[in-house]
Amino acid sequence: MIEPERFSNLPEYAFPRLRGLLDVHDPGGEPIAMTIGEPQHPFPDWVNSEIASASAGWGKYPANDGLPELQGAIAGWIDRRFGVKVDPAKQILALNGTREGLFNAMLALCPEHKEGQRPVVLVPNPFYQVYAVAAQAVGAELVYVNATAETEFLPDFAGLSEDILARTAIAYICTPSNPQGAVADDAYLRTLLELAETHNFQIFADECYSEIYREAPPPGALAASKAIDCDPERVVIFHSLSKRSNLPGLRSGFAAGGPRSIAQLKRLRAYAGAPLPNPLQAVATRAWSDETHVVENRVLYAPKYALADRIFANMPGYSAPEAGFFLWLRVPDGETGETAALKLWQRAGLRVLPGAYLARDTKDGNPGDAYIRVALVAPMPVLEPALERLAAELDLMRSE
Repeated sequence: MIEPERFSNLPEYAFPRLRGLLDVHDPGGEPIAMTIGEPQHPFPDWVNSEIASASAGWGKYPANDGLPELQGAIAGWIDRRFGVKVDPAKQILALNGTREGLFNAMLALCPEHKEGQRPVVLVPNPFYQVYAVAAQAVGAELVYVNATAETEFLPDFAGLSEDILARTAIAYICTPSNPQGAVADDAYLRTLLELAETHNFQIFADECYSEIYREAPPPGALAASKAIDCDPERVVIFHSLSKRSNLPGLRSGFAAGGPRSIAQLKRLRAYAGAPLPNPLQAVATRAWSDETHVVENRVLYAPKYALADRIFANMPGYSAPEAGFFLWLRVPDGETGETAALKLWQRAGLRVLPGAYLARDTKDGNPGDAYIRVALVAPMPVLEPALERLAAELDLMRSE
């Protein structure tokens, strides 16, 4: 059998790779998982009753573009949250999880050539892994742009060469960033948008962590685009109910952007998509229309931020996340994220993710190699002793 080569150089996905590293060893304590960003706060108590009341929808094929009620609820939320009015029917596509949208948007919108050459896709490094496989699926040239402490954990797209920028078709940006929790402010977004206007590329803005933050709500790319009067097709944003509403199993998100871009996404999805079942779209409609449960969710994260700040305040290289629910912790000198993760498992039963598993090697090295990612999703009675144990183990490695 002839096998395709386009994905042959993909490394194993982060979590199977982690299982291969850790599961051949016994844990050195009661296991505590802090790897996956799966929210553990309660989801809204009306979810099940909403599904039941919409149960007749199980007998119908799902609406491909999203039920009109859902499109309207999303448009209303975008207006309230970002001050941008969009046409529900023409500028929104309901998604079966944002990973679907982040992948299919590349298939639908990346051109075969840019400046007569193979197109370039810019990806922050570290990154959500679907960005890379989407770019490889369309045969684009991937350019990883390291996001390090020196760049405030956001990619410096403006520092790229004119040749790369001229061939760029798509740039992914994640804000708040996963894994570092950095927020692209208005000035950063303006610079990126001006770069995109000058070099005629699109921005795919992954904003799935935008509703979990400490103080000020992170700005959005759609609002920034409107503020400087960009081409309406310049930006496509992606949002989800997974983190905002503690509903990762609902698989509900959306893409919003210019009418031509969304029309292209809809056209592809009519052939190859998997729209959300109508009863689940009914739940999503109510979730996007309600802010009370979102505020309550943020309140539950506030003491977790404070706890992390207290425990790691004196740890070398500690950077408090501005938003999201991950810690991006630098491991002691002499360790890598992988060796530290293995020691934490063998010594203390702590399960964390090596940062290199979320990044790629570049000529400047792997920007995740000296880090581990730790999810702040567990309940406080579990999280506090786990972080205390984690800090103690990192201190021990530092002294060895």
